[in-house]
Amino acid sequence: MEKQQLPSKAVVLIGLVVFLGALGLGLAAVGWESPDLVKFLGFLTVALFAVGTRLAIPGPAGNLPLTFVFVLMGVLDLSSSETVVLAAIVAISQCYWQPAQKPHPLQVAFNVGTMVLAAGAAVALYDFSSGVIGAVSPLIRFAVATAIFCVLHTAPVAGAVAFSEDLPFFATWRDCYFWTMPYYLAGGIAALLFSLVSRYVGWQTVLLSGPLIYLVYRSYSLHVSRLQNQKKHAEDVSALHLRTIQALALAIEAKDHTTHDHLARVQVYARELARELKLSPPDQEALLAASVLHDIGKLAVPEHIISKPGRLSPEEFEKMKIHPTVGAEILEQVQFPYPVAPIVRAHHERWDGAGYPAGLKGEEIPIGARILAVVDCLDALASDRQYRRALPLDEAMKVVERDSGKAFDPKVVEVLQRRYVELERMAKTEGASEVRLSTEVKVDRGDAPAAGFEATAASPSSAKDAPVDYVGLIAAARQEVQTLFEITQELGNSLSIDDTMSMLAVRLRPMVPHHSMAIWVRRENTLTPAFVLGDDFRLFSSLEIPMGQGLSGWVAENHKPIVNGNPSVESGYLADPTRFSTLRSAIAVPLEGLNGVSGVLALYHADRDAFSKEHLRLLLAISGKIGISIENALRFKQAEASVSTDMLTGIANAREVFLQLDRELSRARRESLPVTAVVMDLDGFKQINDRFGLIEGNRVLRSFALGLKGVCREYDTVARMGGDEFLVLLPGARPEEIANRVAQYRNVLASICRDRFAADLLTISMGIASFPPDGADAEALLAQADRRMYAEKSAHHRQTLVLTTRASAGPEPMPSLAVH
Repeated sequence: MEKQQLPSKAVVLIGLVVFLGALGLGLAAVGWESPDLVKFLGFLTVALFAVGTRLAIPGPAGNLPLTFVFVLMGVLDLSSSETVVLAAIVAISQCYWQPAQKPHPLQVAFNVGTMVLAAGAAVALYDFSSGVIGAVSPLIRFAVATAIFCVLHTAPVAGAVAFSEDLPFFATWRDCYFWTMPYYLAGGIAALLFSLVSRYVGWQTVLLSGPLIYLVYRSYSLHVSRLQNQKKHAEDVSALHLRTIQALALAIEAKDHTTHDHLARVQVYARELARELKLSPPDQEALLAASVLHDIGKLAVPEHIISKPGRLSPEEFEKMKIHPTVGAEILEQVQFPYPVAPIVRAHHERWDGAGYPAGLKGEEIPIGARILAVVDCLDALASDRQYRRALPLDEAMKVVERDSGKAFDPKVVEVLQRRYVELERMAKTEGASEVRLSTEVKVDRGDAPAAGFEATAASPSSAKDAPVDYVGLIAAARQEVQTLFEITQELGNSLSIDDTMSMLAVRLRPMVPHHSMAIWVRRENTLTPAFVLGDDFRLFSSLEIPMGQGLSGWVAENHKPIVNGNPSVESGYLADPTRFSTLRSAIAVPLEGLNGVSGVLALYHADRDAFSKEHLRLLLAISGKIGISIENALRFKQAEASVSTDMLTGIANAREVFLQLDRELSRARRESLPVTAVVMDLDGFKQINDRFGLIEGNRVLRSFALGLKGVCREYDTVARMGGDEFLVLLPGARPEEIANRVAQYRNVLASICRDRFAADLLTISMGIASFPPDGADAEALLAQADRRMYAEKSAHHRQTLVLTTRASAGPEPMPSLAVH
């Protein structure tokens, strides 16, 4: 502690403390008073014995020497001069007891001055209040003296730190030393107990305080040591957690080679922007993890889409858009202590609400996702991609700025624009030490693997004499493990049952040769074909097999596989006995889902006894994964259908018809074809519900929807817009055809009324609008059709009122004949 290196305020404080300490020590020496010198020496001996005992306390204060307990004991049992001298000797001993480095004399003088000042003030307050205010309880006087000792023992140190580092004094003392107050009060209680015992038994009992305090110190040290071990374990687990995240990131890098330097840059940018925007520590941790793992959902996207050298098609982009949702669902299973999954789910949302998957807008998007979206876009623009070269960083930043307020949060873009050059330097520095997977290394050692089962096959006649090819067997086993691993991995990459099963068929054919493959899915008590490939495609596609019947039905019912069964029993459930399968053998295994058997995988072969137990073993090894994948794919298909299908009638809903109309209008513009929209409303439908009930009303709606589909062409669109309102889109229909179509729709409703009610209780109001004369876009076309429909409905209503009025007035009088 060099004087010339300290600010003047710190120098003044240190000098004042040293001066007051020297003054107090001098007064104690001049006015020395020791009623019992042996007693004082006993106190001093025990205090020196405890010099090495220090409590490790939480916070910046660090270690707290336990010798202050003996100074407080001196306040109670020794004279004032003895207490001050005891405090000075203890302070000097602490400075030279196993120091990390030799203490500076000024540091020793400051520590001695602090201890002498605190001890002198405590004993003076205790003795003064005893003489002046005798009515005050000794316990209260000692408690106040202990508090004063704590303040004066810690405040000078806090002041020296604050003045040296130009910090506020009170805040420094509060943050660093205020939390030691309970420890000083606990030491005061211990000193009071020892004092009471010594007064009733004799001062010699104070000699026992040393071992007791040492015992407390050892117990506390062991406890702190255990806490430190637990803390270290927690830190190790946290470090393992981080390394696991980084390993997952490397797995993504191995699949998507465009992310070679992507992770380092995004991680640095996101971390620094989070600090600049003053995110909370949990949000910063969440963003840091999300910046590494935000693309983990690409594991569910086929690699040919990720690595496509050109722009994605609309269908491929739809597949790519699942990766935020899939990534969030994966990370939800990790149960991070901070919100990572919401950031990953929303990192492709846009500030204007046009993003995906949820269409969140503005501050509905988590702040971490807003930061990640900006950083991810800048990195993508500034990195090479298969379909374009990287832009210079400055140009990439200008592109991001143009989308501020549209795609990105303006506040985040403003911070990034100000710091992107600095952050790029940081990213390059930190990215230089990134781990790289050896995905490009060429391995020269090792033979090519054998080509599967055919390499070890032998004819029955030569099987006994042929030597066993152990190398081939080992290679085949390795190839089998690799193939099974690839199948199970790829089964989870798509939620489309056709994509999943097509991949499975390609992978299975070399392992289990077959001529036809069918995936039977359980729907209540029936097996229906979800996927069929190969010979007898039409035959198997038309089957519906009852549970427990036929080959596949028996497998599903009994949860047992069949090897070399007869495929002909499957086709026995066709109504046409002339149709039968020419295949001769079948192997079928049950597919277990989360709720039991979800279906059956059946492979068929033209030869008899074509399948072996080895084939069965291979299928059973992956059947569980196939079952869950099919179950997930069916659920996804059902959810996908519910978005575009009216659940009551099974026809398209309003959302789907708007999309279809947009597509038809685009095609009509290209090919100069007409498109006609017919809007229909069932007049009197409320009376059906009132008279016959809602269930009957629903049946009428379903029957009418089915009837409309029956009279429409297969490329016409029939939709329920809501309630009893329907819409039919007629692409390419000429004006002369429309009248005939309208008559068919009226006949459909009339037939339903006659069959169900034996009366024409319902009529139809229709509005017809055609492109291009009635509207140039979907909204204008439907608005015109709606207006015409309501005009016809109003005309029907007026006609009904006239007829009702006439009926209630009775027959009109006959005109009178005037006689001239």
